[in-house]
Amino acid sequence: MHRLDEETLKLEKEIVNYALERVALQPPPLDGPRSEAELADLFGKNITEEGVGGHEALRRFIEGYAPATLSSDHPRFLAFVPVAPTKASILFDMVVSASCISGTSWLEAAGAIFCENEAISWLAGLAGMPEGSGGTFVSGGSLANLSGLHAARQRLKERRSFVRPDRFRIIASEEAHSSIASAANLMDLELILVPVSQPGRLDGKALSATWDGLTPEERGSVVAVVATAGTTNLGLIDDLASIAAFTRENDLWLHVDAAYGGAALNSFMRSRFDGIELADSFIVDPHKWLFAPFDAAAIIYRDPQYARRALTQEAGYLDEINRDSAWNPSSYGYHLSRRVRGLPFWFSLATYGTRKYREAVESSLDLARATAREIERRDYLELSLEPELSVVVFTRNGWDAELYQRWSVQALRDEVGFVLPTTLHGSPAARFCFVNPTTTLDDVKAILDTLAWEPRGA
Repeated sequence: MHRLDEETLKLEKEIVNYALERVALQPPPLDGPRSEAELADLFGKNITEEGVGGHEALRRFIEGYAPATLSSDHPRFLAFVPVAPTKASILFDMVVSASCISGTSWLEAAGAIFCENEAISWLAGLAGMPEGSGGTFVSGGSLANLSGLHAARQRLKERRSFVRPDRFRIIASEEAHSSIASAANLMDLELILVPVSQPGRLDGKALSATWDGLTPEERGSVVAVVATAGTTNLGLIDDLASIAAFTRENDLWLHVDAAYGGAALNSFMRSRFDGIELADSFIVDPHKWLFAPFDAAAIIYRDPQYARRALTQEAGYLDEINRDSAWNPSSYGYHLSRRVRGLPFWFSLATYGTRKYREAVESSLDLARATAREIERRDYLELSLEPELSVVVFTRNGWDAELYQRWSVQALRDEVGFVLPTTLHGSPAARFCFVNPTTTLDDVKAILDTLAWEPRGA
């Protein structure tokens, strides 16, 4: 299995050719899911005692399983937060996979980590973080948020006046990403939710009101305040300036979840992020709106030493790298073994330059605003709120949740687009999220046109 023979060389060419053909597709296929029973009936078992062979396994994937897998980089994939990796980042991801680099420590991957850190520094600079800030790339926003909050707890524990509370706590808004609640559950933290002002932003005034209702003991147990720069459902940015002022006044760690919205730091929207430069930690997912392939999330700390003390794993076989002062990514995220997942992002930045990145991000911002105007021109639709970033939420007059769902299913079956319904103030709505620079207003119009008629039976 580990020797390069004639058969492997043939398989190599087949796999590389398929990968290159997939990269060249403009657009890629949207495709759609199939049931487990349908997939099981395609070829029977794939994993057998003798194996089916590489050529056959590749054929089965290409002909059967790939078409049952949605392409998140399709220009009409507008659900969740899509992905739109550059061609350079995809190609270099193949290099990363072929290179077998362990990104655990500087000792093992100095060159690769140097490049990743260059990309981290660019992100930190966009946010206005001070010299000496730094971090690493983890697999996604959930793990990045967990790592940041763990470092925040370390800071609280290191205070001279620290007295262990009955339970540690974090404060976040009702619109915080679900990973914040998940991190709180994993860390056994109490999550204090703050009501948001309409249409869904957290601000310093609401924080102060919640803070005033806490006992002195509860205040002393607060690990961090979590703000969001780009809420998932509505694409809104919390009032970071007033939140930062509140956390500074009360000596609290400020963690900013900018997993989706952080890309717009490199755009004409930069002033809306004022206050992020005062964060103690923040995250950005390059695989969302910074055109990197899955999976890559950056966690960046104002003072990385808190993370290093909180997250460094101790073991005899790790003593050699832990006693070294070099930058070991394993000490700045909740991970040990690590793929150098920031390298495709770095390669793409180095290839195209940051100006093209800015233009690409701004194209999605412009498209969101153009889409809002298109919705307003259609009498059967109603815009729910003016888009701030690249999320557009709207309603179809007269529809209930079942009709939205039937429409969504039919649109995917017809390969018109992938759009999922959402809820806004308890009522059903439709939602577009734009991150793909190849998505056009014509794509949007084609989807909006389907909302003019009642969907066929699901």
